[in-house]
Amino acid sequence: MQRADFTHITDGIAQVIEAEENLLSSLPAEVITQRRNRQNRTIKQILGHLIDSASNNHQRMIRLQYTKDLLFFPDYRQDNDLWIALQDYQNADWTNLIQLWKFYNLHIIQVIHSVDRTKLDNYWCDFEGTKVTLKEMIEGYLDHLHLHIKEIHELVA
Repeated sequence: MQRADFTHITDGIAQVIEAEENLLSSLPAEVITQRRNRQNRTIKQILGHLIDSASNNHQRMIRLQYTKDLLFFPDYRQDNDLWIALQDYQNADWTNLIQLWKFYNLHIIQVIHSVDRTKLDNYWCDFEGTKVTLKEMIEGYLDHLHLHIKEIHELVA
């Protein structure tokens, strides 16, 4: 099995974890529970969404290595707010959320390091019918992480 070189992505994820864990841990309760972004999400809910993203992308990254065309894997993008509500991130323990986010992303780094290069063109179809390859998914992961970390920083400022 050939390994793909996504070091720039995995290093980027590690840097985000290292840079953000202390900031997240230092935020007061009123900041993480009351300030809201343009999608009406609090910082706790944004971090919860990033956990959901890690969870869903983890599943896709693994499944696409043994299934060429993953046509029936559910896409949760249109249900993001439902996922956030059903898991009640707003009332979850903040320290636990930070640790779950951190360790899930450390595992994503391991998964990306282990990806079989011969499977990078395998794809799944999102809810709009767009084909997304394993390679595109991995390459987009860090940008998505940065997008939501930036939202957290805007709410902290």
